[in-house]
Amino acid sequence: MSNLLSFFQEGVVEAGCDEAGRGCLAGSVYAAAVILPPDFECEALNDSKQLTERQRYALRPFIEEKAVAWAIGVVSAQEIDEINILNASFLAMHRAIDALKVVPQHLIIDGNRFKAYKNIPHHTVVKGDGKYLSIAAASVLAKTYRDDYMNALHNEFSVYGWDKNKGYPTKQHRKAIEQYGVSPYHRMSYRLTNDQLKFDF
Repeated sequence: MSNLLSFFQEGVVEAGCDEAGRGCLAGSVYAAAVILPPDFECEALNDSKQLTERQRYALRPFIEEKAVAWAIGVVSAQEIDEINILNASFLAMHRAIDALKVVPQHLIIDGNRFKAYKNIPHHTVVKGDGKYLSIAAASVLAKTYRDDYMNALHNEFSVYGWDKNKGYPTKQHRKAIEQYGVSPYHRMSYRLTNDQLKFDF
């Protein structure tokens, strides 16, 4: 049995939501929303950051098969620059919830802030991906689909090493930006190089 809890609020259709890619210098932010059945069990499921890449990809088809409903929401780097990453994370989650084939009656969100979605009640849960199965499932889907996307972008712009760093601010990534400049996928509102002043939003 997993140590994670099945539901925050029992007896309602509850969706767990999480995002991936907030801290990246490049690429879209991804979010997932997942509604699990009441009898869902998965001992291997945990916060995606605690799992290996192989474990995450092994879990993805299992989650998709067993879930009552699941969906992905995406917000581009250009949109992030326009509305800032916090609002973009909320928007990505809203887009994921929008795409669910079953309308949830309650939402649980990883983190401590969320912008209310329509008239559906929600609760934020700090480190929720290590506490609730549906949020952990959402973290796995958001992370793996975003990794797929960054691997595809790597084929287009291999100099940044996105197949390895997935757009996160590694030394190698920053050095490549200094050497080759920015790509159309970089977030221009972020501090991209070490000598650049931090954009204040």
